[in-house]
Amino acid sequence: MRRLTPKLLVVAILIANLGSVPYGLDEYKSGTVWPEPVAIQPGNGLEAPSDAIVLFDGTNLDAWKNGDAWVIQNGYAEVRGETIHTNQAFGDCQLHLEFATPEVVKGKGQGRGNSGVYLMGKYEVQILDSFENPTYFDGQCGAVYKQQPPSVNASRKPGEWQSFDIVFTAPRFNQNGDLESPAFITVFHNGVLIHNHFELPGGTFWDQAPHYKAHPSKLPITLQNHGNPTRFRNIWIRENTAALVGKPPVTE
Repeated sequence: MRRLTPKLLVVAILIANLGSVPYGLDEYKSGTVWPEPVAIQPGNGLEAPSDAIVLFDGTNLDAWKNGDAWVIQNGYAEVRGETIHTNQAFGDCQLHLEFATPEVVKGKGQGRGNSGVYLMGKYEVQILDSFENPTYFDGQCGAVYKQQPPSVNASRKPGEWQSFDIVFTAPRFNQNGDLESPAFITVFHNGVLIHNHFELPGGTFWDQAPHYKAHPSKLPITLQNHGNPTRFRNIWIRENTAALVGKPPVTE
């Protein structure tokens, strides 16, 4: 074992007491005047953070258009008849939702537990039973539909509850309708990162190549009915995703 010299011993003591090595006597300070971060209750996995908008808490789908078509029981909503859309429009956001594909497996490929969550009604993260169910990779569960497969297949067995945590940056268009900046998306599937700030080349279409067409800065979230009785629970969204902007230091 290497013996510590007096100098190394001092450094070790500083690390133990301060958690880092001071590289000089003067602490660096940026001079930026930051606004105070808002204090929130972060939730516990079952409850949403205190600054979130709850879109479905297991009791009703009042936050959604066509929500009365779906069946609500035992704290979840099951797809029936209609695709549903939030009454409220959203742009940049953090979205959490939980879903379960049917426990009784019927069909194969795109016919098993098919649904999807559409940011702004245009940019889809695919929901599918992808547990031992081959299909095209950019259409399996967690894919940015027809654009990018998930980096890994983190799917659980049919009937088991799963989660998506999505961070979305909406595209920006100028007054002429030209694209100024594209959409970006980060997705965690069951806590596993499957897309890291992926740049979308446009909307996610089944029958067209991706492309952008100017649209409002906020639009509703959509949950798709694709003919399979997929279940949803614990859906919430946060709009407080912008970085804090501080004032630059004052110079004499």
